[in-house]
Amino acid sequence: MPEVIFPGPEGRLEGRFSPAPPRAPVALILHSHPQAGGTMNNKIVQLLYKDFVQRGFAVLRFNFRGVGRSQGTFDNGIGELSDAASALDWVQQIHPEAQQTWVAGVSFGAWIGMQLLMRRPEIRGFISIAPPANMYDFSFLAPCPASGIIIQGEEDEVVTPGAVQKLVEKLRTQRHITIAHDTIPGANHFFANEMDLLMGSVDKYLDYRLDPSCPIR
Repeated sequence: MPEVIFPGPEGRLEGRFSPAPPRAPVALILHSHPQAGGTMNNKIVQLLYKDFVQRGFAVLRFNFRGVGRSQGTFDNGIGELSDAASALDWVQQIHPEAQQTWVAGVSFGAWIGMQLLMRRPEIRGFISIAPPANMYDFSFLAPCPASGIIIQGEEDEVVTPGAVQKLVEKLRTQRHITIAHDTIPGANHFFANEMDLLMGSVDKYLDYRLDPSCPIR
């Protein structure tokens, strides 16, 4: 899990990177809201990182601007989207032959990750955990360019499950993509006592999508 420093739009960005063989797939992990304590060392971010590493991906998690040793200041999502694009650029320079690219985000990071989907057609799969559909505008997903899974805590006190359900229903009206949706019973916004259930949902979905016989591409 080497520590890395790479260039971002407002200076250096700090991350952790696990390399893989040249044609390995790539995954980018995005953390929750910087002003609410979100960092690349968030428990869910670390578990997502380890999961993709174990599956043979080249994986990067990093701190958005102004977090940890990343330079810059919080920019309400605009600059953070640029940070994510720079992070993906950096990984792709190391792995130009990657056959797949995935993005996974937690809360605020899920919102950034979904925006990154719209900019980067090479992203073919996503994992969005507790996307803040009641706090941010997701109307840019018109249409959503890739299939993925949205996972929500049943007792989320920050992101209302109803708002996430409406987002899922909207995305499911679109052709050529498949949106999976999983609600974790009893889980709050941080999945404090349901981390195993959360990662079980992630694993089940990745097992399905990464199976060579999966019809979703």
